[in-house]
Amino acid sequence: MDVTLLSFDKGLDQLEAIVRRLESESLCLEEAIQCYEEGVKLSETLQRQLTEAKRRVEVLRQGLGGEYTAEPLEGETD
Repeated sequence: MDVTLLSFDKGLDQLEAIVRRLESESLCLEEAIQCYEEGVKLSETLQRQLTEAKRRVEVLRQGLGGEYTAEPLEGETD
């Protein structure tokens, strides 16, 4: 399965399922390694999605005249 095509929520659900499977202790070594590798790839994809979401977040700030303007999240630059 291509983990880059998953939504964040579905990816997180899948990662939690992988962790539960690894914790079940009913896997042979090869299955455990395969699950671990899949979990690492999924974790990296989810981290990239979070980074991109953070970059896209804008904060509405109210100016002195009462108008609102959208600005990048504090600490982020374009």
